[in-house]
Amino acid sequence: MLPKEGRQRVQIEGVSPEIDGGRFPIKRTIGEKIQVEADMFCDGHDMITGVILYRPETSQQWQEAPLSPLFNDRWQGEFSVSEIGSYVYTIMAWVDHFKSWRRDILKKIDAVQVAPVDWLIGAQLIEETSQRASGDDAEQLQTWSNALRSHANANNGILEDKIVSPHLAFLMDKYPDRTLASTYEKLLKVTVDREKARFSTWYELFPRSCGAPGEHGTFADCINRLPYIADLGFDVLYLPPIHPIGVTFRKGKNNTVVAEPGDVGVPWGIGAPEGGHKAIHTPLGTLEDFRKLVSKAAEYGIEIALDLAYQCSPDHPYARENPQWFKRRPDGTIQHAENPPKKYQDIYPIDFETEDWQNLWEELKSIVLFWIDQGVKIFRVDNPHTKAFPFWEWMIGEVKQAYPDVLFLAEAFTRPKVMSRLAKMGFSQSYTYFTWRNNKWELTEYMKELTQSEVREFFRPNFWPNTPDILHAFLQHGGRPAFILRLVLAGTLTANYGIYGPAFDVCENRPIREGSEEYLDSEKYQIREWDLNSPYTIKDYIARVNRSRREHPALQSNNSIRFHHIDNEEIICYTKQTEDLKDVMLMVVNLNPYHTQSGWIHLPLESLGIKPDQPYQVHDLLNNAQYTWEGGSNYVELNPHITPAHLFWIQQ
Repeated sequence: MLPKEGRQRVQIEGVSPEIDGGRFPIKRTIGEKIQVEADMFCDGHDMITGVILYRPETSQQWQEAPLSPLFNDRWQGEFSVSEIGSYVYTIMAWVDHFKSWRRDILKKIDAVQVAPVDWLIGAQLIEETSQRASGDDAEQLQTWSNALRSHANANNGILEDKIVSPHLAFLMDKYPDRTLASTYEKLLKVTVDREKARFSTWYELFPRSCGAPGEHGTFADCINRLPYIADLGFDVLYLPPIHPIGVTFRKGKNNTVVAEPGDVGVPWGIGAPEGGHKAIHTPLGTLEDFRKLVSKAAEYGIEIALDLAYQCSPDHPYARENPQWFKRRPDGTIQHAENPPKKYQDIYPIDFETEDWQNLWEELKSIVLFWIDQGVKIFRVDNPHTKAFPFWEWMIGEVKQAYPDVLFLAEAFTRPKVMSRLAKMGFSQSYTYFTWRNNKWELTEYMKELTQSEVREFFRPNFWPNTPDILHAFLQHGGRPAFILRLVLAGTLTANYGIYGPAFDVCENRPIREGSEEYLDSEKYQIREWDLNSPYTIKDYIARVNRSRREHPALQSNNSIRFHHIDNEEIICYTKQTEDLKDVMLMVVNLNPYHTQSGWIHLPLESLGIKPDQPYQVHDLLNNAQYTWEGGSNYVELNPHITPAHLFWIQQ
């Protein structure tokens, strides 16, 4: 069978970015660019022209961006996105007969081989273009065509200036003949989020630990804590589940199986007779109190992020009203959560293989919509890798279609392919392996993977040096210097980072036992009292890092990061810079929390916008010290007990 149109000669392949053959969208935030590349070629020796076609998915009006040749039939172009939501893009290319003619006739002029018919060919091409143009453009093109016709028998070289005229090239490009243009067969997608998807600073806080000594904290107590959090420079306040906590099989302090009277339980054991995922844990206050917290936080420039944990305590209304949503064992009991040898008798996982899956999905989506109605636009999702992938793609897609400014953070410390799939499914940000990357090689290779491979197109990392579940041995044994250097790394390697506080603020580093990553007296199981003015606090460092992040655009994205040689494996050195080089940041971190380390940094000055023959200043934003450097090689010395890291702003 003959093709519908067999004269489309340009071939388009190898398009990037294209995730899994176009199955999933790439991600950007408002104002960011999408750099597109493709292999484009045709038979023979004709020249081709190509463009990127792009538009918001809700629009029918295509916009265009030009493609320019790179090498070996590889082409590149870029466009920017300006609206939250979804964009689509593809590539169109065609044989450009005018460019081919102009290239060839210039060669013939050099070889003194121009024949009258060569001028007539050009005249015809220009005249055909004039018929697609209008107004003054059409008149100018017709004038050019007439000039070529009238000189068809003239000296071969006298029209060269007209042939190479930039204005003629501009007009011919403005009105191309796309009759036989080839269009890439796929419409590729871009999910465009608001800026906070790219750049955010998270602080995790248990509301119940915000009260007076010996008392259960409330949302009102959280409001009183907002000035402290704002002074530290955080713009997202993440709250663990705020719903009623089950009593059946409630855990006690330090994860004991049997709770004692007065034990408050684990917030992730969601659900009690008074309600489930759409209810408030009574000691915290009311729904109206929560809305006041959301409103007051906004006055400080802080958004509230809620934990979205799709699991239930045995006391959850779902267990009573919808038992079909849970897996039953042969003895008729509901299967509780477990990760052998660990057992979580206080939690029922949801069965995503239930025959009633449609109603289950709708109900789970309604939980998100309920909290959106209360003013929440950010959700930290607990263990999404233990729920069905198709559900996430559907639910996130449904929510973002109605509320495109809603963001989802995937808390999935699991296998790489699983984490990547969740990001492809629609999660705006993702937890990472940063907590377990502590030496120079690990950090360097991991950041290269996240920022210099295809992963960067869909996976937005959010670095956390600690969580309520994870107290890494590096923090347990490294003391205060370990907390500071991990803070600097988290806050400068990536544009999204968070800490679990006030545990991190005061350098809480006591494990429940040697070799465990669990905290002693973990806040997951009990109310904790925190001394925010502890002599061990690093709140001043936190505030300086976060202020630097706000004031320096170079730290607000990831892709410009470059690592630089320093002749000491215990020191890591890297830069970030804006595209125009108006903001250049240099980070130097001692990865050894015990001993002073020193070495010579070697910087590629010209790529940082620094003139090699002129001195330049580096201003340390952590301690306000300033140094004048010359050349690309400079000496640094970092005592972890005094200055574990430099956060240099390079001034020229």
